[in-house]
Amino acid sequence: MTATTLTKRAGIGCLALLLSPLAWSHPHSFIAMQTTPVVSNDALTGLKMVWTMDEITSADLLYDAGDAGPGSPVWKKLAAEVMANVLAQHYFTEFWHRGKAVKFDNLPPSYSLARNGAQAVLTFVLPLAQAQPLKGQTYTFSSFDPTYFVDMTWKNAQALSLPEPLASRCKMTLQTPQPDAALKNFALSLDKADAPPESMDLGRQFAQTVTLTCL
Repeated sequence: MTATTLTKRAGIGCLALLLSPLAWSHPHSFIAMQTTPVVSNDALTGLKMVWTMDEITSADLLYDAGDAGPGSPVWKKLAAEVMANVLAQHYFTEFWHRGKAVKFDNLPPSYSLARNGAQAVLTFVLPLAQAQPLKGQTYTFSSFDPTYFVDMTWKNAQALSLPEPLASRCKMTLQTPQPDAALKNFALSLDKADAPPESMDLGRQFAQTVTLTCL
């Protein structure tokens, strides 16, 4: 199954290009995330995201890439296909300030797809539509697939890093929810062809939250 074929599944509300055809229960795919705030003129302008996909999820992408070298047209085409799916789902991210959603720009200023051993790695900058002040402010954000087809996780606090200008006056904290056994069992019971009810918002119930606080 090629990346092009998988792209046609984008409407099911998940990272369609990245789904593994071999998995049987939710989640089907796993992405380990790393995030660094992007800053300009003492204002927050975006988030640099590094998403590392599990080996099974990566297999189709790496097969399509073949022996192509970094920066080749093949990698650029695959990166554009994956990024199109991410954009179609609003970067799979929500960003909040004082209880209000912060809007994103429609197109990332940069993105790329690369191979790291048996894993595919998507790197991109998630741009805020407007730069946000940092002094004395608190922001929260989460990245998740609403259907929970894809498990998107910051493995630990070290997956969150601050650029040098913020290191002395800002901090990022990671909160991981603890869903009860009934919810976990429900997710595990879903067949790969199943989708949880939209009203259940299953992915959100497993989603981690990052808080960025600056003095």
